[in-house]
Amino acid sequence: MLPRQRQAGPDGPGRGPGPRPEYLRAFEGPADASEDAEGDGVSGVRAGRTRRTGPQRPAGEPRADASAADGVVLPAQRGGSRGRALTGIAAAAVTTVLAVVVAGQVTKGRDDDAKSPSAGRTAEANASGAPAPSTAPGGVALSYDQKMNRTYPLGATLKGPGKFDAVPGSAEAPGAGRKYRYRVDVERGLGLDGELFAEAVQKTLNDDRSWAHDGARTFERVSSGEPDFVITLASPGTTATWCAKSGLDTTEDNVSCDSAATERVMINAYRWAQGSRTYGSAIHAYRQMLINHEVGHRLGHGHVTCQKDNELAPVMQQQTKFLDHDGIHCRPNPWPYPRS
Repeated sequence: MLPRQRQAGPDGPGRGPGPRPEYLRAFEGPADASEDAEGDGVSGVRAGRTRRTGPQRPAGEPRADASAADGVVLPAQRGGSRGRALTGIAAAAVTTVLAVVVAGQVTKGRDDDAKSPSAGRTAEANASGAPAPSTAPGGVALSYDQKMNRTYPLGATLKGPGKFDAVPGSAEAPGAGRKYRYRVDVERGLGLDGELFAEAVQKTLNDDRSWAHDGARTFERVSSGEPDFVITLASPGTTATWCAKSGLDTTEDNVSCDSAATERVMINAYRWAQGSRTYGSAIHAYRQMLINHEVGHRLGHGHVTCQKDNELAPVMQQQTKFLDHDGIHCRPNPWPYPRS
């Protein structure tokens, strides 16, 4: 608010109502450029203020300085010590108001994020590259069977970095037959649940319908030391690279392989995540077949097919590629020793 205006008096005859001269002088620009450079040793700059070189504004007309942060118009800076003091006070007041407004907006944004039911799941999905399969949308933990009955997103042409991490921990061999020690490796960046994959391998191989039938074999998962073989979950591109080391081409039907010239039994992550046309929605059974088929190769078994119409396909049939052949219809089967 401006000071009260004075009526004509001793300051001069005929002077009408208006601001005091010293108050007006406080808002006038410097008489010349020397005031801008006074005492700071920088030509044309004073305390972070650039000397005006363009046309002068009419007296009393404010300069519209837009803040780079938020577009708020700031008061014009004028010459003179009292003008600079007033400008500093005004700028400080605006800065304080802006700080309060911005802080309130940030706090509100954080509160809104915290209240969002999808906030935690979104962060979890972003960290892994794919939706985490451990919980349902309501936050309820999924059972092993529920997770095994789901498909997960993964591209058919994905090629990962070719770097693997061993799934930590171990699982003892439950039987008394010949023991095979294996490690489970998962390629980095797949966004799949490595612990689920490791659990599936252990449960599948030690099932009585699998290669552990009648106690002939037992399988133990390790994460260190020297295993007999390494079951590896890898992208289609990396699977093809490792299978080629053993002269096998997995690119034609995007399949898995036992890379016999290496230590790795390769499970194609695309097939693990998405399944196959031959098994349709029976993704759990398909995953069991993948494990049993490729480990069967490691144990010395070759490809065979069913010989009678409507017969169960042998686990060593290439069931990802086909169930029917030569006019014979085979039924899908994930086990070496099925019960029916």
